[in-house]
Amino acid sequence: MSNIEDSVKERVSELREQLREHNYYYFVKDDPQISDRKYDQLMQELVELEEKYPELKREDSPTQRVGGEAIDEFEKVEHDVPLLSLDKSFSAEELRDFDQRVKKEITEEFEYVVELKIDGLSASLLYENGKLVQGATRGNGEIGENVTHNLKTVRSIPLNLGQDIDLEVRGEVYLPKDKFMELNQQREDEEQSTFANPRNAAAGTLRQLDPKVAANRPLDIFIYDSAYIAGRGFEKHSERLNYLADLGFKVNPEREVLADIEAVIDYCESWTEKREDLNYEIDGIVVKVNRLDLREVLGSTAKHPRWAIAYKFPAQQKETTIQDIEVTVGRTGSLTPTAVLEPILLDGSVVSRANLHNQDEVDRKDVRIGDQAIVQKAGDIIPEVVEVLPDKRDGSEEKFTLPDQCPVCGAKAVRLEGEAAKRCTGGACPAKLREEILHFVQRDAMNIDGIGPALIDQLLEKELVEDVADLYYVEKEELMALDRMAEKSSQNVLDALENSKDNSLDQVLYGLGIRYVGSRVAQVLAQNFADIDEVIAASKEELEAIDEIGPKIAEMIDTYFAEEQNLEIIAKLKEAGINFESENQEREATLEGTKFVLTGSLDDFTRKEAKTEISKLGGRVTSSISGATDYLVVGANPGSKYDKAQELGTTILDEEEFKELIK
Repeated sequence: MSNIEDSVKERVSELREQLREHNYYYFVKDDPQISDRKYDQLMQELVELEEKYPELKREDSPTQRVGGEAIDEFEKVEHDVPLLSLDKSFSAEELRDFDQRVKKEITEEFEYVVELKIDGLSASLLYENGKLVQGATRGNGEIGENVTHNLKTVRSIPLNLGQDIDLEVRGEVYLPKDKFMELNQQREDEEQSTFANPRNAAAGTLRQLDPKVAANRPLDIFIYDSAYIAGRGFEKHSERLNYLADLGFKVNPEREVLADIEAVIDYCESWTEKREDLNYEIDGIVVKVNRLDLREVLGSTAKHPRWAIAYKFPAQQKETTIQDIEVTVGRTGSLTPTAVLEPILLDGSVVSRANLHNQDEVDRKDVRIGDQAIVQKAGDIIPEVVEVLPDKRDGSEEKFTLPDQCPVCGAKAVRLEGEAAKRCTGGACPAKLREEILHFVQRDAMNIDGIGPALIDQLLEKELVEDVADLYYVEKEELMALDRMAEKSSQNVLDALENSKDNSLDQVLYGLGIRYVGSRVAQVLAQNFADIDEVIAASKEELEAIDEIGPKIAEMIDTYFAEEQNLEIIAKLKEAGINFESENQEREATLEGTKFVLTGSLDDFTRKEAKTEISKLGGRVTSSISGATDYLVVGANPGSKYDKAQELGTTILDEEEFKELIK
């Protein structure tokens, strides 16, 4: 290499080390050493150098925390050392019983380590030569799921430890309280369903197929143990935690070594109230024997280690009156019953409403309007009705049943077999309209550039649209009167709307937002019907006779087109000039039953576009190479799939050969 290239390599290495160190101080030590602006400048410089010299890119680079493509499914991971769950205790007496069980096996003096029990999701992190190579969920303790792509987005997890060492650590992934509140507020503003508590938000985020979703939700982690550390031995668990902290892992500072069980009990009780002061949820205290050799003596049951126990905090409960039960309609059309409570102070906040989830939950608990009920905060966050008190009824209480019509728009509300929720079927329901429009204009549907959340909010606020079809009737002057909509941007939106009129039938069907009709089902419909009128006229039996369309999908299609307001939308779209005829009727399914795998970056197709082309011809795209794979389509920078395809003798196509195949 030339001197210039050597200097570039040195600069890249220097930037990576600087960013790794600043990540540690900011996300682990909570003690930033430079301004956010300076950090962004360093990151941008590294991004530009890696783009200019792609051969210098590395998996453990700070730039690689986000940016990988979404995966199709999670791979299973078998844990070499099982992640056992902890036995639980709910009182001081049960802690003393645990202490007595330990002392039956151990006669010498010993001490306990106590740690806060983070209310999150357990995960394991595997490092080889100091580099993060795998992150997995706990799963059932023996087999979890590979979520490396999401765990790499957690800034407090080091991608490179800065030294050659093999180890596996275990930690609890969580979402801080303040970030949880911000996330729920954002989702509420966007009329999306909110998360019940930080743990659900963390769990849902960690199981996203697209890492970009996880990157936009600031997950964090506390490391609480290691399965092994190659070449290192420790006498005590507390020493091992200190070592992990020195390596750069985020270890909870609220941990203590205590001499006996009475000190442990005092510690647990002290945190019952103090936990409110933390910016993360804890639901108890973990108590462990400190000496590692004594743990070997105590051993484990099939489910729990005998050398540890979790003390669970009691939930605060109060009695109140259910004054009414209201029904709200969510963005997906789900009808949710909500108990209106006589306000009470519970765990530091005034509670006046409690989610009853669905009709099954109402029936199971026999909740009635006018009941006296016991209420608590589920996960210390969301109020819930624990039970009603039938002995206090006076006969004036009223039973509750969800309505058969949407309370917002009056459309039929249906509950499919096997589902808990009852849903509105109206395509013009105001409660769903914002999300309906967002779905309609997205790239995989009608692909209308220029219409995003901000513009949609203004269109709704000014009452310019009442359903998706109204988009095609908005005048240029009306658009120009909106904020940040000059003549050119308004014309661009109108041009995009005009261009979308020539979209394929499957795009329109997908854009309508019919439940269970995703892009693949929309393609199947377009392949089997000549136009929208044939789809509307099809019976449930005719729909079910089509491969890939089951009873639930058929019922939802039939229900959607039986609703008058939905037919009015179709009529308005027809009048606007939208294409409702299929282009696939004469296109032979030449790839029927053929399995493809894609790897690397294609020049003329995104990953989704390539999948769409294959699906239109009857083919299937899978995520991994196997003996059943017919073709591997290879773009720039292919991964290990290319090598495996060569081993298996799979037919390998470059982009030009792929284009020729799908003609």
